[in-house]
Amino acid sequence: TCWIGTRVYVVSVNMQVSSANDVKIYNLSVGKSLPEWISDRKKRQLQKNDAGLRCRIELIQDFKMPTVSTSIRISKDNQYIIAAGTYKPRLRCYDVSQLSMKFERCFDAEAVTFELLDDDYSKMVLLQADRYVEFHARYGRYYRTRIPKFGRDMKYHSSSCDLYFVGASNEVMRLNLEEGRFMTPFITDASELNCCDVNPEHYLLAVGSTEGKVECWDPRVKTRVGLLDCALSVANEDNNITDVTQVSKIKFKDALTMAVGTSTGQVLLYDIRSRRPIIVKDHQYGEPIKSIAFTNQSDNVMSCDSKILKIWDRHDGKLFTSIEPDHKINDLCVCQDSGLIFMANESSRILAYYIPSLGPAPRWCSFLDNITEELEENPDSTVYDDYKFLTRKELEDLGLSHIVGTGLVRAYMHGFFIDIRLYHKARALADPFAYEEYRKNKIRQKIEEARANRVRVQKLPQINKALAHKLMTVADKGKSDSVKKQSPHGLLKDCRFSALFSDPNMEVDPNSDEYKLLNPVVTARTPKPLNMDVDSNFDEIQDEPEGRASSDDNTSSDDDRTWVREVRQQHRAIRREKRVRTDYPSNKTTKQEPKFYEMKKGQTFMRKGDTSDKNMVTR
Repeated sequence: TCWIGTRVYVVSVNMQVSSANDVKIYNLSVGKSLPEWISDRKKRQLQKNDAGLRCRIELIQDFKMPTVSTSIRISKDNQYIIAAGTYKPRLRCYDVSQLSMKFERCFDAEAVTFELLDDDYSKMVLLQADRYVEFHARYGRYYRTRIPKFGRDMKYHSSSCDLYFVGASNEVMRLNLEEGRFMTPFITDASELNCCDVNPEHYLLAVGSTEGKVECWDPRVKTRVGLLDCALSVANEDNNITDVTQVSKIKFKDALTMAVGTSTGQVLLYDIRSRRPIIVKDHQYGEPIKSIAFTNQSDNVMSCDSKILKIWDRHDGKLFTSIEPDHKINDLCVCQDSGLIFMANESSRILAYYIPSLGPAPRWCSFLDNITEELEENPDSTVYDDYKFLTRKELEDLGLSHIVGTGLVRAYMHGFFIDIRLYHKARALADPFAYEEYRKNKIRQKIEEARANRVRVQKLPQINKALAHKLMTVADKGKSDSVKKQSPHGLLKDCRFSALFSDPNMEVDPNSDEYKLLNPVVTARTPKPLNMDVDSNFDEIQDEPEGRASSDDNTSSDDDRTWVREVRQQHRAIRREKRVRTDYPSNKTTKQEPKFYEMKKGQTFMRKGDTSDKNMVTR
């Protein structure tokens, strides 16, 4: 990630520190990774011998998923962090007082989302991708039921004990947890629903549709009390949007403030008493908004799509700071009254960031405030630095196929992990002349670079030489010498136009009538040899049409008159050439015979300068 005004601090703790807009951001997720399949004894040995592993900060032990993390929540008492991910589909609960994982539960299907019904993890409900809804207690799964349609989001209405589901239908499904049965659903005007949220103050239910509208329902009277057209507001702000704007996320801050995220990357901040948004914040990526959160200690809004997390002021929309991780973001979670942020993403490690400007560190990780000034910036290592991944073919090329099945290699996916030191030794034995080849390649590259600086003679093709020379001149015009030597002439090198310079049938004939009529100005400027023929040296005088004077051409522009005059001259020249060919046909086989002439009567013929009478001839 490229930050504006980034400053680097060199300290003894392995953590990435960056500064965007003069706001310090501490990445707590960087550092070397340990393979899961190695033994605990090997892990302890590596941590003892490797300085990079000793200096890294592991905020919570095993704070990751096998492949991808999809959702993350913090309990209301701020004592437990619950995350869902794959693969296999599972849920992990972390106890912050112990800084370690408390339990792990696996499912039959991926969890779309989940909600905590109590202050801790004792009551949870999970919405799964196969339309099942699972209720979990402290000991495990308590009950499992199925909803009529595929669900996309759910929220719990604590005052009525109703659990609301929205998904691939126009109904808001209601499951009453006190009576244990489905209630009459709310019927909306939308075709499908994407998200929902319940106001924490007056418990107003808001649902977002695929048509870009937000419908607000009052659970007390079970009727719709409001409708917002967010797609129209986005279209009024930005006319360049061509896709259909859908509502992808809804979040309430208090009794009156509501934020709406769209599928085209905008966040609309509303006062629910008005139909017009207060602020429209565009992420500029065109990705659907995944999550929205509000900070309690400041007037900032956090909104994230799959590429970036933006923190901005809710009064004027000014950007406070932003975080752009290496992997796509799936969910966002903010610790209450602190600057600690967690993000579920498309990688195994759950991302953790600490921003002191948003608030202090939570009580369970108060040590962050003591070490934030002693952090260093190191790139995140997403591979195992002490191991090398090889396929079976690469093992055979190195002559290590006989160690497959031993403790020296570890099978993983379509290949094997091998110790990096053993890999270097085997490579040196398998190819002892690798350095010589490397040296020869470097020398060859230096020679090629030196040859590139030499003067090169441009070879013209046999066909259309004039056109090729013109293209080369135009391509090199206005460029520096270094660019001239390296830039190829596009039209000459393009295989689609190769026949233009190799096929004789494609040769341009400047003397043809078609060429003269299509290029009258070029033909007129082409120098011609002198010819004493009257027709070629003098223009034929033609009478002007009656009823039209020469001044009538003033209605056209100067350029048009110049072009018309050149075309007329070419037409006259072509007609003259045709008449000459007709009157004087060229016949090379006809033999020219001498002609005899007779003097007229009364004429005298004498040689020039001779005045004698004897040489005078008179008739």
